[in-house]
Amino acid sequence: MTKHHNILGLLLLISLFILSSCSNSGSAADEESSPSAVTPVTVTHIEHGALTDTITLNATSTFLQKNYVKANAIGYINKVNIKPGEYVHKGQLLFTIKTKEAQSIGNTINVLDTTFKFSGVNRIVASTNGYVTQLTHQLGDYVQDGEQLAVISDHNSFAFLLQVPYELHQLMAHNQTLQLSLPDGTILKGQVASTMPAVDSLAQTQALVIKVNSPEPLPENLVAKARLIKAAKDNAVMLPKAAILSNEALTEFWVMKLINDSTAVKVPVKKGIETNTKVELTFPQFQQSDRIIETGNYGLADTARIRITR
Repeated sequence: MTKHHNILGLLLLISLFILSSCSNSGSAADEESSPSAVTPVTVTHIEHGALTDTITLNATSTFLQKNYVKANAIGYINKVNIKPGEYVHKGQLLFTIKTKEAQSIGNTINVLDTTFKFSGVNRIVASTNGYVTQLTHQLGDYVQDGEQLAVISDHNSFAFLLQVPYELHQLMAHNQTLQLSLPDGTILKGQVASTMPAVDSLAQTQALVIKVNSPEPLPENLVAKARLIKAAKDNAVMLPKAAILSNEALTEFWVMKLINDSTAVKVPVKKGIETNTKVELTFPQFQQSDRIIETGNYGLADTARIRITR
């Protein structure tokens, strides 16, 4: 009985060994036959051309000079020839004021002596061209001598104030002519006229006065976008921004370059001017025929296997 059990046990061990060998050989065969991972990618080439790095800042329209129209006598306003928002010309009649004395005795004097021609009416005219931006008194109001009646914004003083961070003030030497973009899409050419001799204590920005030639009148407090050129090159070597990879700290940069139709290697690079879509490469020197991966490059290891898609 014991001999019979020993034979059965031996047969069972032999069967388990055969099954294990078959399983291991099958797994090894599967591993040998399974292809390595291949990543589909698209490629691009080196480009040469002009590249400009710009910064966009806000510029607000304003009238730098305002003329305050004041009463020249004590009396009553008996004529108002302007309305808010109206454009007036230099020398145009704005108000007439009838003095308190004329209001009381003026008619009596004229009755007694018709040749006297006493009216007691003072005329107030505009001292400059501009828009009536404020009207503080109306017909019949009693005013004191020197009291403000209206405000006229000097048309010739219209400009945009560009707030530039002081750390960028050195850029203005190369940005005396600017391009201003209005909210409606209009593009205006601006010229730096002067620099305000003060810096905002909180924002640490300095205001630049930008003069523009607009075919149509522009309102005050209009916000435009101004582009300052930080750096520019006429013949830069560049790649699409998607082709440049970096580490998490943005201290190292590289591209994936094809050495054949199925293998890409990691090539460290140094960047120069950068825009929203293009990046200048200052090192190393690439050939026009070099193929650089543009899409599908994220996470690829050195000497990665790839497949070019069209």
